[in-house]
Amino acid sequence: MELKNFDELLALAPHPERPLRLVLAGADNDEMLKGVFRAQETGLIDPILVSKKGRVPERLEALGLTDRPHTLIEIEPGHSVAGAAIDAIRLDHGDILMRGSILAHDFLAPVMDRNTGLRDGDRIMSHVTLASLPEYPKLIALADMAVIISPDISRKKAIIRNTVELFNALGYERPKLALMSLVEKGTFRMQDTVEAQSLVYEQSRLPFADCELWGPISYDLIISPEAAKMKKYECPWTGGGFDGIIAPELTTANTLVKSWLIHAHSPVCGAVMGARVPIALTSRFATAEKSYLSVVLCAILHEYYKKKRGE
Repeated sequence: MELKNFDELLALAPHPERPLRLVLAGADNDEMLKGVFRAQETGLIDPILVSKKGRVPERLEALGLTDRPHTLIEIEPGHSVAGAAIDAIRLDHGDILMRGSILAHDFLAPVMDRNTGLRDGDRIMSHVTLASLPEYPKLIALADMAVIISPDISRKKAIIRNTVELFNALGYERPKLALMSLVEKGTFRMQDTVEAQSLVYEQSRLPFADCELWGPISYDLIISPEAAKMKKYECPWTGGGFDGIIAPELTTANTLVKSWLIHAHSPVCGAVMGARVPIALTSRFATAEKSYLSVVLCAILHEYYKKKRGE
């Protein structure tokens, strides 16, 4: 199975017996509020809005959403909005967590706290972005643009496994992943190319994830069939066959996603994988559409986790 566009992703949205409880941490964000209430209109979620005291009511009034059903949790100055949202999840008052108008570090640090956060045992968390790019024939994933700054080879394995799990939730069996680098040949001067070669070799001998893995490979060869033809680069998935990209480190991935957003105006959505619950995380300047897509993605993940746990 392959998803050609976000309409096909939306077609996978579950129909839960009761709406899923979505906890929005930092709910004073107009576009995210519009995306969340759009998801409510479909019967997918019930919103729990967490924010500093006094901020959300005025935003709801400005947006004409005051009469829409919701739960409001207001936090006094000096207390953590992210911490209150996480507490709601830990107390089983929520099914999905979503980052709103909070800096990524201020949101992720308490999420990953070993004592009070949302870690799923010893699993490593990482972020996966899904994007629809101009001229690329299907949705493509990119990891990790938000959580792991400079992954070593063991953490890259975790990123790969988490990315594969997201694809499994979407119905893919063996997604094809590219280990992106500046060049497509290993060189000791570039550690990520050496690690890519090692990962591909290990995957071919003792697989650590249920996927096809290729690399190192440069971005142009991943995306463009013309580049592959001109460079005479032979790979069965170059120029449109890859399902996902594993970036060498966070700065590269984050810059690439922001380039897609700003220059290509690409629809994107994203989720943090490896936690006890799905976590929607998009850019703080994401549109209502992108926020809505992230909610739908996390709802799909929620149903996948339930089946995986046998619930």
